[in-house]
Parts: sequence; C-alpha cells; structure tokens
Amino acid sequence: MPKVNELQEHLQPGQVYRRADLAKWSNAVDRHLQQLVSKGIIQKLAGGVYYCPKKTAFGDIPPEDETLIRAFLKDDHFYMASLNAYNSLGVGTTQLYNEKLVYNHKRDGRYTLNGRHFYFLKRPRFPEKSSQEFLLVDLINNLHFLAEDKESVLNSVAEKVRSMDKPKLMKTVQEYAGARTKSFFEKLFHAEEMKHAV
Repeated sequence: MPKVNELQEHLQPGQVYRRADLAKWSNAVDRHLQQLVSKGIIQKLAGGVYYCPKKTAFGDIPPEDETLIRAFLKDDHFYMASLNAYNSLGVGTTQLYNEKLVYNHKRDGRYTLNGRHFYFLKRPRFPEKSSQEFLLVDLINNLHFLAEDKESVLNSVAEKVRSMDKPKLMKTVQEYAGARTKSFFEKLFHAEEMKHAV
C-alpha cells in the first residue's frame, strides 16, 4: 500500500490535525500532505494545520471554531469570546463584528484560520465561561476595538454598574481587569461610596 494511502487511513472526518500529528504515519509527510490537499481529501487551514472535512450532500462542513483553535494552539486551555456579546449588556453597543477573541496562554496577534479571523490575546487569567460581570469588565478592557462612541459607552457602563452585584463585580475587576480598566471601575466604586457617605 502506498504510504500516502496509509496516512489517509488514519484521517477522521471532522478532525483538525497539526503536521506533527501526521508525521508519525508518513515517511514524506510534506509531499503526502500536498497530495492529499490536491485531491481535496484534506484542507490546509494555516501553516502546519490541516482539516479532514466531513462531507455532506451540500458540501464540506467547516471545522468547529473550538476544534480549530485547539489544534492551532496545541492546548485545551483557552476562552473564546465575541465582541458581539457586549450588545447583550444594554450599554449602547450595537455593531456586529466578524473577528473572535481568543484568550490563551501562548499567542498574541491576529490570525486567519480557514478564512475566519481570530484575535489571540495572551492573558495570565481568563474565565472558563462568561458572566455579565466578566462581559462588562471585558468590554472596558477591549474598548479600543469598538467602533461605537467611547464616551457614550463609558457613561452607559457607569449607569449599569449601579444596578449590578457590587462585590461580584469588584471580584471580577480584581481578577480580569487591565490597569486602565481597574482604574475606571475603582473611580466608579469610589464615587458611589462618596455619594452614599454624604
């Protein structure tokens, strides 16, 4: 059996592979990958990342974002977010964005994987799942990415903070806020305290 066929036998539809994962089944991995790409058996998604598509009557199903990111990072520990999620907070953000944010421990920068845009942000800490408190903190962290009027959004956030669980929000600020975001919330909390003290 030709070695390229042997490699092909190990491929599972719907799986994303790194070149290093496939090298163990081939004695000429780059040549074999090129042959499989030209036959349409696998797709090259990014440098050293390949996808064996699931075939349907309507065409190939693209890989899940999580599967794609996991293979790209060689890591399960990441948190994927969308700038569109801020629109649920009711603080005046309404724009729609195509790019997704990927919080992780390994990479920084913009990458295009399988035609989709991801902005990788290297962070020491990020949650496993979202919460309203995290979204609000994250919004201020990422205000520079947004197309909306920044001053208007900040005023709306200040208004929203009054109706939120303050201890929970303060804990989230301590865990996930950057320096400027921390300063913004600390000023808000201080102003609220002064108001109640009067």
